[in-house]
Amino acid sequence: MQITAAMVKELRERTGVGMMDCKKALAEAQGDIEKAIEILRERGLAAAAKKAGRVTAEGRVESYIHGVGRIGVLVEVNCETDFVAKTEEYREFCRDIAMQIAASRPEYVQREEVPGEVIEREKNILRVQALNEGKPEKIVEKMVEGRLEKYFKEFCLLEQPFIKNPDITVQQLIHDKISKMGENIEIRRFVRYELGEGVEKKQDNFAEEVMAQVNKG
Repeated sequence: MQITAAMVKELRERTGVGMMDCKKALAEAQGDIEKAIEILRERGLAAAAKKAGRVTAEGRVESYIHGVGRIGVLVEVNCETDFVAKTEEYREFCRDIAMQIAASRPEYVQREEVPGEVIEREKNILRVQALNEGKPEKIVEKMVEGRLEKYFKEFCLLEQPFIKNPDITVQQLIHDKISKMGENIEIRRFVRYELGEGVEKKQDNFAEEVMAQVNKG
């Protein structure tokens, strides 16, 4: 059964769960919305979504420096109480997020932050690419939408595969932490610096170095 945007929208409105998780649940449930809700509840996602509206005024600003000052990250991760913010599990989670940013180079926290002009520019580039590949115009738009999803997964932090467990996304990791800690958790903002960024020079793969450090841990 084809999963439509309207079905995903309805499930998201009823559960508060992210679009990608809703789409996966609907596919697994073969379009049955009630069954999809059960699937999301079993995974703890619906329960986590209920907490998503709570105010997150506490948390941590976590820092991560890779190598001898080659890459630096600052990320603000919010939660509901100072008690949770001071736990070891929360500190480790924040550090994992900082390392994720260092290794995977996201540009936005979530797709809703991507400016409209950036999306249009990417669509135009992808459209020209598809036409240059000789694809029929009638399927070009579908290809553009599919490739745009890949763009979001690459540049939006919440949609990236988690570096320590690529089978889940960062958003799914957050849902897991919300379920365990019983509080809403939100990645509010981040900044990533890379030494010499924007200066023409020999490119070293710092992301691979960060991953090597993660794997050692």
